[in-house]
Amino acid sequence: MRRRLSVVLAAALVLSGCSAGETEPSELRVMVPNPPGSGYDVTARTAARALGDAGIERDVEVFNLPGGGGTVGLRRLMYEEGNADLLMLMGLGVVGSEQTSGAPVSLADTTPIARLIAEPGIIVVRADSPYRDLAELIAAWRADPAAVAVGGGSSLGGPDHLAPMLVADELGIEPSDVDYQRYDGGGDLLAAILSGQVAFGVSGVSEYPDQVRSGQLRVLAVTGEQRAPGIEAPTLRESGIDVVFTNWRGIVAPPGLTAEQVEELTSTVSRLHDSDQWRAALDRYGWADAYLEGDEFGSFIAEESTRLSETLTGLGLG
Repeated sequence: MRRRLSVVLAAALVLSGCSAGETEPSELRVMVPNPPGSGYDVTARTAARALGDAGIERDVEVFNLPGGGGTVGLRRLMYEEGNADLLMLMGLGVVGSEQTSGAPVSLADTTPIARLIAEPGIIVVRADSPYRDLAELIAAWRADPAAVAVGGGSSLGGPDHLAPMLVADELGIEPSDVDYQRYDGGGDLLAAILSGQVAFGVSGVSEYPDQVRSGQLRVLAVTGEQRAPGIEAPTLRESGIDVVFTNWRGIVAPPGLTAEQVEELTSTVSRLHDSDQWRAALDRYGWADAYLEGDEFGSFIAEESTRLSETLTGLGLG
C-alpha cells in the first residue's frame, strides 16, 4: 500500500538518510501498452519526469507491455485488481483496439483516473518523397489508392488509422480501398516511412520532432483545428479538406480500488496537472491541456467508445 503511517514514514526516512523535506521513492508504476518511442511512451515518461521534478512522486517506474494495440496491457491491468500502485497510460487507440480486436477485456471495467492531453496528428513523408506537398499526395492517392500505402502506429480503430480514413472519405476514396499498414507504435512506423515501405505516415505531433527538425521527415499537414507550434505545415482545412481530428491520452487504474485509493491516485495526477513542470511539457510537445478526472473521464471513455463504433460503421469498417 502506498499510504504510510507517519511513524513508519519517519523511521524509513531516518534509515534511508532522507530528510523530512524530501520525497521518498515512489512505489507507483506506469504501464505503457505500446513499445518505447510511441506516443503513449513519450507521454508516460514525460509525466513520470514531471512528477519527480515537481516533488510529487520520486522515481516513478515506467515500463512497456506492448501487444494487440494496447489490449495486452489492458488484460494485465485486469489481473492487478486492487493494486493502487499501478497505472496505465491509454487513449483513443486502446478504445479502438478493444472494439476491433474482440478482446475479452473492457476499459469499462478499469478505474478511470484522468484524461490528460489532446494532440493533433501529422501527415508525414520522408525527405526524398516525390510528394512535395499535400496536393500532390492527394492527387496520387485519388488516382490509385491501393498504390499509395499509408502507415500508422495504431491498430484498426486507433487515431493513426481513423485520421487517414476520415480524410479518404472526405476525398471520395472508399476507406475499404485504402492500403493501411499497421505498425505497433511510432518507432516501427518511423522505420517503415524512412525505408519506403509506405508512401506516407500519420502520427502524433509529439512523436517525431527530431526527425522533422533534422529534415529526415517532411510534414505535409496537421489534422487539428489550428496549425501546430513549431511545424511549418497547414491544417487539413487550410488545404481544402474539411476534416479536423484530435487524439487524446489519459490514465486508468486497475479495478477493485477503494474510494480512498482512487482519491489518492486522482490527487497525485491532479497535482501533476497543476505543476509548472507539466505546463512546460505541454508547451514543449505541442499538447493541449484536456484534463478531465474521475467519473467524468469514465463517462467520456464510454461516449468515445460509442462514437468510434458509429464512425467505423459509417466508414464501412465496422
